[in-house]
Amino acid sequence: MNYAWSTVLFTLLAASALHTQTKPSNPLRIGFVNSSKILAEYRDAQEANKKLDAMATRWKAELERMSKDLQGRYEEFQKKEALMPEAQKKSEREELAMLEQKGMQYRQQKFANDGELAAATDSLLGPIKKRVLAVIQETAKKEGLQFIFDRNDQITVLLYGDEKFDYTNLVIDRLKRGTN
Repeated sequence: MNYAWSTVLFTLLAASALHTQTKPSNPLRIGFVNSSKILAEYRDAQEANKKLDAMATRWKAELERMSKDLQGRYEEFQKKEALMPEAQKKSEREELAMLEQKGMQYRQQKFANDGELAAATDSLLGPIKKRVLAVIQETAKKEGLQFIFDRNDQITVLLYGDEKFDYTNLVIDRLKRGTN
């Protein structure tokens, strides 16, 4: 059993044992949500993702333009290379290397883990995720839940969950209505 699963299992067992010792008449209540589905259906998240997709599309188009330009210049260089003096060959190679470096820098600036797309994602989706978490927490309190797990497309912290304990749609509904 890997460390993460043993930690989750230990936490649940400890919480269950503590809960039954303090309030034996109230059973432990656990629910789960699908955060991917919530974000996919939440209008604010949809709008933020459209903005992010538009940015990424523009930047990818610019990268493609830069790449085609470099490829065209390289092919042109290869055609004329045999007839060029050595100094001109060196200059052209340096120019091609500079264009290639410029493309790599642009890609890094826009798409790296600390690039503009990551910063825009944090800026646009950060407040939305905080809002979703607040609604999840409030839903848990209103429904009398001690724990809510996430079961989504990227990560599964819950191996099985009875659908009657799935609070995803309730959270989506509360987000759409603007209530907690």
